[in-house]
Amino acid sequence: MTILYATLIIGGLGLLLGVGLALASQYLAVKEDERIEVVSKMLPQYNCGSCGTPSCYAFAVEIVSGRAGNISRCKPGKIEEHFKPILEYLKNNPNTDGTPVKIKI
Repeated sequence: MTILYATLIIGGLGLLLGVGLALASQYLAVKEDERIEVVSKMLPQYNCGSCGTPSCYAFAVEIVSGRAGNISRCKPGKIEEHFKPILEYLKNNPNTDGTPVKIKI
């Protein structure tokens, strides 16, 4: 009988903690700007750090947030192949409040 009680207690605790984790993952989820992933894929993906960030993804975060200043900080990037498509994409996909992303070549 004690094995049955122990099994029920452990099972109940597992169920309770599982529901708690499921709820926490819903309410504590961090929503990320989908433009970051798109801009990151448009970069050369060398992750060389010549732009001053540790990866192309980190540079894409700076670009989308408008903190990058000049997109030409990416040394392996080419104007026609990388920078102009990024500028065009950001022009067509402004910030959520409608303001354009402040970035230049």
